[in-house]
Amino acid sequence: MATFSVTRPRKSRVLTAVMALYLIYTLVPLVWLVINATKTQSALFTTSGLSFGGPFALFENIGETFTYDNGIFLRWLGNTLLYVVVGAGGATILATAAGYGLAKYRFPGRRAVFAVVLGAVAVPGTALAVPTFLMFSELGLTNTPLAIIIPSLISPFGLYLIWVYASEAIPDELLEAARIDGAGEIRIFLTVTLRQLAPGIVTVALFTVVSTWNNYFLPLIMLSEPKWYPLTVGLNQWSAQASGAGAQPVYHLVLTGSLLTIVPLVIAFLLMQRYWQSGLSAGSVKQ
Repeated sequence: MATFSVTRPRKSRVLTAVMALYLIYTLVPLVWLVINATKTQSALFTTSGLSFGGPFALFENIGETFTYDNGIFLRWLGNTLLYVVVGAGGATILATAAGYGLAKYRFPGRRAVFAVVLGAVAVPGTALAVPTFLMFSELGLTNTPLAIIIPSLISPFGLYLIWVYASEAIPDELLEAARIDGAGEIRIFLTVTLRQLAPGIVTVALFTVVSTWNNYFLPLIMLSEPKWYPLTVGLNQWSAQASGAGAQPVYHLVLTGSLLTIVPLVIAFLLMQRYWQSGLSAGSVKQ
C-alpha cells in the first residue's frame, strides 16, 4: 500500500521578522497621520504623536480644510485630478500602444529603441526637471497645466513593462489567426490585444497614477501661481506659510489635507485590484 507524505512549506523566522519590521515601518507613519488629523492645532503640541488627546476634531478639521483660504484645497484637488486623468491616463494609453508595437512588430532600429527605453528607465525624473523647465520656458508653457501634463505623458518604465508583458502574453499564432480571419491591425489591437494585456495595463496605470499624484518637484519648479498647484505643492505651501513669522499656524490643516490626499489613492488601488484579478483570468492563454 503506497503512502504519501505531505510536504509543508518551510518557514523562515528571519524573513518573518523582517516582514514584521517592514509592516511596522509602513503602518506607523499612517497611524500617526490618522491620529494627529483628529486633533486641534493646540493639541498637536501638547499630546504625544501616537496617542489621542484633546477634543476629537477630525470632522471640524476636514470642514476647515475645504473652506480655508477661500476653498483653495478644492482647487488643488481638481488640479491633481486633471493631471492624473489626462497625464497618467495618456501615459498608460501611449505605453500600451508603443509597448505592443515594439513587442510584436519587426522594423529597422528596434534594438536601438530598446536601448533608449532602458536608458530612459535608469534616468531619475528629478535629473530631467531642470532641462524640461528650460525647454518649456522657451516655449512659453511654464505656469500652465500643460507644463505638468506633457511630461507626465511619457512613461519609459510603463512602455518597457508592456513591451515585456506583450512579448509573453500574446502568442504570435493568435495574431496570425486574427489576420487570416480578415481582421485589420487596429481591430486586432482593440478586440484581441487589449484583453490579453489587461493585467499589464492595470499595472502601468497604477504606477503612472501614483507617480503623477505624488509628483512634487516638477510642479514646484514649473508653477508659480497657487491656482495651478497640485495637492503636494499646495500642502507644502501651507506648511511653509504656517512656519513663517506672524503667520497663523495651520499644521492641523496640513495633516488633515495629507490624510485626505491619500484617500483617493487607496480607493484607486482597491478598485483597480479587482480589475487586475479579473484581467489575470481574462488574459490567460490555454496551451
